[in-house]
Amino acid sequence: MSNLELYELEGCPYCAKVTSKLDELGLEYESHMVPRSHGERTEVKEISGQTGVPVLVDPDHGVDGMPESDDIVEYLERTYGREASA
Repeated sequence: MSNLELYELEGCPYCAKVTSKLDELGLEYESHMVPRSHGERTEVKEISGQTGVPVLVDPDHGVDGMPESDDIVEYLERTYGREASA
């Protein structure tokens, strides 16, 4: 079991892209819904240095706060998908 955490916003298409990949890979994760207002996203800013979402945290692999949905999806596939078992 992994210790994945995802900071996301309801209705965010970039977040949905990441959650779809997590579900596809059968990965469990803890979801943290963030406020709509960027100014209120202090926890996300502390973790990733910016206020955009999604942001992935994977302490098992030293990922403290990875932003950008495309980067996260690529990371998940490389770390937990078919590429990881090759």
